[in-house]
Amino acid sequence: MNAAKWSFLLCAAVSAAVCLCIYITGRVKRPVPQGWSFDRAGCGDYPDELCAALFQGKAAALGLGAECEQLHRPEPGPERNCSRLLASHSYIRQTLSREEADFPLAYILAVHKDLDTLEWLLRAIYAPHNIYCIHVDNKTSAAFRRGVGQLAACFGNVFVASRSEAVVYGGFSRLQADLNCMQELARPRLRWRYAINLCGQDYPLKTNRELVRFLKSQPWRDKNITPGILQPEHMKPRTSHVHREHISPGQSYVIKTQARKTAGVPHGLRLYFGSAYYALTREFVHFVLRDQRAKDLLQWSRDTYSPDEHYWVTLNRIADAPGADPNAEWEGNIRSIKWLDQAQVTHNGCKGHYVRNICVYGLGDLEWLAQRDSLFANKFEVNSHPLVAQCMERWLRPRTLSQSEVPIQQEWHIKNNKCFFDIENNDCSIPLMR
Repeated sequence: MNAAKWSFLLCAAVSAAVCLCIYITGRVKRPVPQGWSFDRAGCGDYPDELCAALFQGKAAALGLGAECEQLHRPEPGPERNCSRLLASHSYIRQTLSREEADFPLAYILAVHKDLDTLEWLLRAIYAPHNIYCIHVDNKTSAAFRRGVGQLAACFGNVFVASRSEAVVYGGFSRLQADLNCMQELARPRLRWRYAINLCGQDYPLKTNRELVRFLKSQPWRDKNITPGILQPEHMKPRTSHVHREHISPGQSYVIKTQARKTAGVPHGLRLYFGSAYYALTREFVHFVLRDQRAKDLLQWSRDTYSPDEHYWVTLNRIADAPGADPNAEWEGNIRSIKWLDQAQVTHNGCKGHYVRNICVYGLGDLEWLAQRDSLFANKFEVNSHPLVAQCMERWLRPRTLSQSEVPIQQEWHIKNNKCFFDIENNDCSIPLMR
């Protein structure tokens, strides 16, 4: 046998040995952390022990959880329909207490992607006595809009806003999207006490009953929550110069022009700057839609940058506005957000990844989230961090059920093998847990 053949056989033998070694190594079970009743082979069961350890920040759990997320990804499942959704996705379809029934909430959800993340959020905040308006970005695909419509159609108290904006991040269109839902929520036949706005990547840190008790408590009883302060100097270019929304295929953004706004703030209002997220009384929502000062400020804000960060907080400082608090500042704690520029200052850094300088939470953020006292947290992605989504459900749902005054139904418990939706193929996907 010549030298070339010997070389070939030697390479083949070495390659086979390497492959065998990798295979055997992959089959070896990693040691189970002491005190856990968890086997790596049970990764697909998402045991409560793993989630509990992640919320405690245990290093062994972080490594194991990351491996589980890589090993188990969604696969195509059976066709989607309302009956399957309601039966298998643990929706609580009965009001759990008289206290909650007497204090219904209205939600405004602005969404532009990730139907499975939206469905995960809706499952957490859903109650049959609340009202939910979903605004779908007009730039999204027909498949996504169809998917959201099909999801909403499964519930009598969930609807899609009839007027849709092409939403641009930082643009007036984002503010208008909320107002579109408010117009429909203001119908007399709809019963609710407070309006709360969310985006499709939020998640509650409190149960519905805890939210109700928070809004009924002092100092918030009959008050609006719009955290913010007088407009800081470095924020003034947002409203001193004319801004324009730009939309083209595949991209959208706000352009700051060189032109200065010539008209002053209408009615001599003092501009404030704060959160785009709020909890507003029904009376204040009617004020926003009808009061001339609110209408004029809205018109003036059309060519400003991110007007939702000054509109609500400014109106809520008008002394005679319903539920207003002219002296309010950052109180309210509506959202927990890990901003990039606040890393190692107000938080311990993002353990997932950043999008527009906001953390998309990873496994290492669960401990931090469990310690927050906010109403909601932002931002989550079910497909990027599915174990985070599962653990958040397992953390919140038991607390929700423990506060119930009615008998607990078996289907209200979080199940392992729920399906998320593949909007392109309009079918279900069984996630990590099987």
